[in-house]
Amino acid sequence: MTWWCKARAVPLLAAVLAGTFAVGLLCGDGELPVPALHGQAGHFLLAHVLTLLPAVFLLHGLGRGDLRTESVAGRFLRGLDAGLALALATGGTACGGLARAAGCGALALVLARNIAGYLGLALLFHPLVGHRPAAAALAAVPLLCSAAGWYPDGRPQPWAWPLHPAGSPTALAAVTLLLLAGTACTLLRRPPPTTPHLRAG
Repeated sequence: MTWWCKARAVPLLAAVLAGTFAVGLLCGDGELPVPALHGQAGHFLLAHVLTLLPAVFLLHGLGRGDLRTESVAGRFLRGLDAGLALALATGGTACGGLARAAGCGALALVLARNIAGYLGLALLFHPLVGHRPAAAALAAVPLLCSAAGWYPDGRPQPWAWPLHPAGSPTALAAVTLLLLAGTACTLLRRPPPTTPHLRAG
């Protein structure tokens, strides 16, 4: 367990989660100028990008282990990995609720929701493509949403869940599905095939 905590950099992940919330709340409604490829550009906040950080650091920790070795370990490490991501999502939700109760506004809930959504995507992408391509795919999500996720009247489209306001049931449903799909993908992933040893002739 100690080895797993060190490999996944659990204390660092907790610090990154807290730092993401602190910086996100300090940035407030600061916007990034991103051109729209379709429809009309809406409000793309700096906080929409910051919420990637816990998922990116999670992928970094997942990439530090050897999948072949971990798949035959005595402990169910896939379950621990999924549990870590869900614990981060739960911690983010708690931070969002506390910040909202302290008067930080709806942005706190958006931060919590988007952190959870990106963690779900990290769990979904990592078993399929590996940690480095998964991090690149994650980074493309907010850019794609900001460039093509708006209706002509400036409202976010249903699939662009990071752009939705705090009370959006569509975004909440999307994030819930991402967490469930990512958890299932992580738990059911198969170890990479081992290369058979060639007999000496």
